[in-house]
Amino acid sequence: MSSPILYLGLDVHKDSVTVAVFAAAGSEPRLLEKLPYDLHKIRRFLQRLSRNGEQIRACYEASGAGYVLQRQLQQWGYHCDLCAPALTPTRPGNRRKHDKRDAAQLGKWYRDEDLVLIRIPDEAEERVRDVVRCRETFQKEILASRHYVLKFLRRRGFVYRDGTNWSQKHFTWLRQLLSAHALAAEDELVLSEYLALLEYKLQRREELDRRIEELALRPLYQPVVARLRCFRGIDTHAAMVLATEIGDWRRFDSPRKLMAYLGLVPTEDSSGLVHRTGSITKAGNSHVRHVLVQAAWNCRRQPAAGTTLKARQRGQPPQVIAHAWQAQHRLHKLFGRLAARRGAPIAAVAVARELVGFLWAALQDLEAAGSTRSQAA
Repeated sequence: MSSPILYLGLDVHKDSVTVAVFAAAGSEPRLLEKLPYDLHKIRRFLQRLSRNGEQIRACYEASGAGYVLQRQLQQWGYHCDLCAPALTPTRPGNRRKHDKRDAAQLGKWYRDEDLVLIRIPDEAEERVRDVVRCRETFQKEILASRHYVLKFLRRRGFVYRDGTNWSQKHFTWLRQLLSAHALAAEDELVLSEYLALLEYKLQRREELDRRIEELALRPLYQPVVARLRCFRGIDTHAAMVLATEIGDWRRFDSPRKLMAYLGLVPTEDSSGLVHRTGSITKAGNSHVRHVLVQAAWNCRRQPAAGTTLKARQRGQPPQVIAHAWQAQHRLHKLFGRLAARRGAPIAAVAVARELVGFLWAALQDLEAAGSTRSQAA
């Protein structure tokens, strides 16, 4: 006979772990205990729990706690999953929330298979993903620094009107303000510091871009990135975001499931004969969604294969290039039709959703990053 299984719901915090233990049947936990976040004490607790040969299956919500505890449990020989916190069942009117209650609910839902489990990357994948996310952080910091400069100068009555902000001519104009002493001494100090901060962030972003280019050449990512770069609007950085955040695209049975996973499908509130759809759910990975929407804006322009795009497509399978060309034509028509009726921003989101289908189809016959360990979320 197989060993009995104990299902553990873990409510993980920085300093504590609340554990609810459920047997294969029963609505109440067999044991409910709060432990300090001490790996040695957690291991001793699990050893006592399974001293009669019981199998341990644990689960906790994906959060800022990361995968440290999950990997440690796996190393000790215990099965551990992570679930998507935004997709946990909720009961209307339930206004009680505390650690023991959360752990008990999680353990029961986990035993009853009511949770949506997420894919857990290995440590190497996670490190590369964090490098790509770091680049995104610097992009946001650069935007903030640009706002510091523009808003400060506007308060002093200086507005650049001879072209686009942050072009080469605009940077020349900013430096001329300092060299011509058009500002008071204190204002020159402020502007020079703001510009120095901006230039530092731009320099660090360039260094991260070079590092990401190197990471994209690794065997784990190179085939995926090369195919994704065949599509208009997706260069190395965007392709690495897609590769590191999604992993194995084949774990999704259909492109519609991937669209829903990324939060690009519309919300719905229908009843009887009334059918209502709203804005997208935004329930999935925001990093991927942002990259796809940015790529979708390229579909405003007429389909074309410029020098840069042809260089990215060189050496790739003919069917992938043909697929990318088909995507340009179809998505351009879709963008124009929706933009005329509902506006360009809504059209861009709809095109991003359709783009997911083309990308999914282009990668179905290719081994993707982490494909052997994927669990659909």
